[in-house]
Amino acid sequence: MENFKNINTWVFDLDNTLYPRHCDLFSQIDVLMTGYVSDLTGLDRIEARKLQKDLYRDYGTTLRGLMETRNIDPQGFLDVVHDIDYSPLPKNPELGDMLAKLPGRRLIYTNGSVKHATDTLTAMDVDPGLFEGMFDIVSSNFEPKPKAEPFAKFLKDHTVNAKSSAMFEDLQRNLEPAKANGMTTVLITPQTSSKYKVEEWEHVETTADYIDHSTDDLDGFLKEVLTIV
Repeated sequence: MENFKNINTWVFDLDNTLYPRHCDLFSQIDVLMTGYVSDLTGLDRIEARKLQKDLYRDYGTTLRGLMETRNIDPQGFLDVVHDIDYSPLPKNPELGDMLAKLPGRRLIYTNGSVKHATDTLTAMDVDPGLFEGMFDIVSSNFEPKPKAEPFAKFLKDHTVNAKSSAMFEDLQRNLEPAKANGMTTVLITPQTSSKYKVEEWEHVETTADYIDHSTDDLDGFLKEVLTIV
């Protein structure tokens, strides 16, 4: 873990990264997306969910897929699918304390919205102000991770030197452009004993050569990092 001594920019995904996947916050968003697709297309919920997942697989996010195939208003979509109950999230002020001790800057890079990120952190008792910036799906012109173009825009917009940066993510594929640009990469996996929902093609693998570290315990990992930096 010695390479963390050289890190001065800490980039975090939001969902299933700063909180554990088994909190299942995304299941609420998933239901709302299915309803949105059903209302938009007239499909019943079973067929709407299948379309929703096909769009997610093929375009990176359901939102991007609907923009490409249905020309929807993206902001309206985000307003609908992020109208959720955040109470399932654990209070975790200790995470905020550890984040505050990391040397240098902290940033969020999410395929969600800034409002969703702020609401999530607030529900966890983590101060959103700990993060210098949030690069969301709007900032990326609605182009989702792991596409190269939005990643390059993220680096430019926030003046990030990738070689002195670390990125924490729960989706393996989203770490590939980070590593390609020279970042230290950390994959956050579901906790071993937890129950969680995932599509068959989304199963987490930890063997890709662009993954430097993997852990199912972000808090424990950061504690270890803080003994190094």
